[in-house]
Amino acid sequence: MTSAHALGQFLRTLPDSAVATFLALFPIVDPFGGIPIFFAMTSSWSAQERRRTAYKTGIWVFVILVTFLFFGRFVLHFFGISLPVIKIAGGLIVANTAWGMVTSHARITPEESHEAADKEDISLAPLAMPLMSGPGAIGVVMALAAHVDNAAAYLGMIIGIAAVALSVTLFFVLGGPLVRRLGPSAVGAINKIFGFLILAIAVQLVWNGVADFQN
Repeated sequence: MTSAHALGQFLRTLPDSAVATFLALFPIVDPFGGIPIFFAMTSSWSAQERRRTAYKTGIWVFVILVTFLFFGRFVLHFFGISLPVIKIAGGLIVANTAWGMVTSHARITPEESHEAADKEDISLAPLAMPLMSGPGAIGVVMALAAHVDNAAAYLGMIIGIAAVALSVTLFFVLGGPLVRRLGPSAVGAINKIFGFLILAIAVQLVWNGVADFQN
């Protein structure tokens, strides 16, 4: 009976954790918003090179976020940083990202874009970091991981991160025709919608951090 109860708890916790992680990360990572940048950086590449870079970018996004999922807590302890501080700092970074999306500011700097033009492999930098799995996504992962205390929740978070990384790959591989069909105006409007949602997430993170200080 106890084993059955434990199994039932595991099966409930795992999908809940996976879905919550995916929903928290997807608007911040925003694979759709990265499509125009990806195709601009790879405009002179062959379709095979572009697909290979998309696959590698998805793998790097997964590796980066899972690394901070497991080791972010130790980093906090090493530097003596409390979870409320991380929530507030992460919320401010996410808010900056969201504001840039709402006001149509570039997600990567001109220097990073120029450097990418001269690199043979841009999957890790600047695509995976900082474009897709930047400080905002890392901060959210660390904040979520701070409340995890069982294997089912950890496994669910890994599945959620894997789903986000897979969405990055799929959007980059399949997104070119979609972006061309929608046009710059529609892409910009969708990015602004994502930006608003991300701004709401940022406010919630800051609010949670402040509330933790008061408790």
